Amino acid sequence: MKSFPFAELLRPEIADLKAYAPHEGQFDVRLDANEAPALLSEGARARLAEVAGQTAWERYPDASELELRTALGARSGVGAESVLVGCGSDELLSLLVTAFDRPRLGARSTTLATVTPTFVMYRMAARVRGVTAIEVPLDRSWDLDVAGFERALAMMRPNLVLLASPNNPTGRLMSADRLEAVVRAAHDAVVVVDEAYVDYAPRTQLGLLERHSNVAVLRTLSKIGFAALRVGWLVADPALIGELDKVRMPYNVPTPSQRVATVALRELGSEIDHIVEVVRRERDRVTEALERMGGLTPTPSDANFIWVRTESPAGEVHARLAGNGVLVRSFHASGGRLAHQLRITIGAPADNDRLLEVLPSCV
Repeated sequence: MKSFPFAELLRPEIADLKAYAPHEGQFDVRLDANEAPALLSEGARARLAEVAGQTAWERYPDASELELRTALGARSGVGAESVLVGCGSDELLSLLVTAFDRPRLGARSTTLATVTPTFVMYRMAARVRGVTAIEVPLDRSWDLDVAGFERALAMMRPNLVLLASPNNPTGRLMSADRLEAVVRAAHDAVVVVDEAYVDYAPRTQLGLLERHSNVAVLRTLSKIGFAALRVGWLVADPALIGELDKVRMPYNVPTPSQRVATVALRELGSEIDHIVEVVRRERDRVTEALERMGGLTPTPSDANFIWVRTESPAGEVHARLAGNGVLVRSFHASGGRLAHQLRITIGAPADNDRLLEVLPSCV
């Protein structure tokens, strides 16, 4: 492979990284990416196509994103001034790490704190910017280890704390009392609670915004049927939103995404509710089937996927499933207790039936 001529100009952290690439190959059933199943009605699809077709293709998007921020604020119970929109929540993570990349007095570098296992983009967003990511292991039940986190906060004094609840890949909401304890302990850091999967959970954590000025909540439309739009948003104090907006690139969310997302939120609430209802019902059905199946132990889930422990090495089960045309996500490459963990997205009923049909011969 030809060497890159400007390698000496790159951040050294980038040399050890690999670009994100989804699993290649053709599969009858894909239950690997935590996408919602295709449950939108034909009428809803026609309405979204109509709205997208009205785009003035020669014009830049609305730089203020006011209509979309207003619609997202209504969904989150806040005003538009408390909402920042990104091209997916990934962009907002990048903005946060970029904006809060000022080392504390006496520190050589900036630190970010999170848990492990969790969403891999937290570590990635930090690493490509030269920020140190401290990862505190979850406890045996995949919940927050408050004492461990408090020690990490005291030692490293991170600028940012990133906590997904429900967490990916474990599917669990963080215990409310433990999450509150970590927020209090991290009073001099910005604590971001990532609620990407909260539509499938029994409660939200938006109440933290009212009790703690250092909390921001991250959300997305990607998990409830609109991953193609790449619309994520951050809810926080307007002063924090104003500072982060200075870092946001202009016209960051394309016009079709802004318009379609706004219409989806304002007109298709019943469609979204239907998707959530079906996924929750299917999640319960699949979980019960997995509990009856030998060689598997599912963790109770608050998300649109199930975290499953396998008696056999997870990599082997994953490969057998793929050989039968069913793709799930395996975490065996991480080793340790993840060597026996699969993450299975809840799909349409027919896809879930296919999973349950072939799985007994794969475990």
